[in-house]
Amino acid sequence: MSLVRRALPEDAAEVLRLRQVMIDAMGGPGGVPPREHSPVDGSTDWHGESLPTLRERLAQPDGDFAAFVVEHPERAGTLAALVVGTVEYRIGRAGNPHGIIGYVFSVATDPDARRRGYARACMDALLEWFRARGAAQIQLTASADAAPLYASLGFKPKPAPLMELLL
Repeated sequence: MSLVRRALPEDAAEVLRLRQVMIDAMGGPGGVPPREHSPVDGSTDWHGESLPTLRERLAQPDGDFAAFVVEHPERAGTLAALVVGTVEYRIGRAGNPHGIIGYVFSVATDPDARRRGYARACMDALLEWFRARGAAQIQLTASADAAPLYASLGFKPKPAPLMELLL
């Protein structure tokens, strides 16, 4: 039996806790370096507002959002690892004529549960979920620490022309 399972609505608070672990490890709110208009104190004030929406999304087993988790082996009721992804439709192109793209985000492992293969096991489950939904292309943003894991799964670096507008 696999250690990995699909996250449930009752896991939402733990999913947010592990997302915060990832955000803190990446250096700022949203996993990006702090900006002039961004809080830099590691605040979790946003968790309460985010929780109902996350619970709703986790309750949709056939939706375009999925989280896979491993429970912490030493702390009941706590998650050890998490990966989250979404499926999006974009107009098709060569190499992806159906335009289905997966995006991986919020990959996190509790600091005291690292180096046990949990993130890899969760990624394997998420990649299978993407395959089942017909995704021909998977994208993610990798930290330097996580890049070797993603490379071992077949991900390759690409130039990043990404731009962002905060509304």
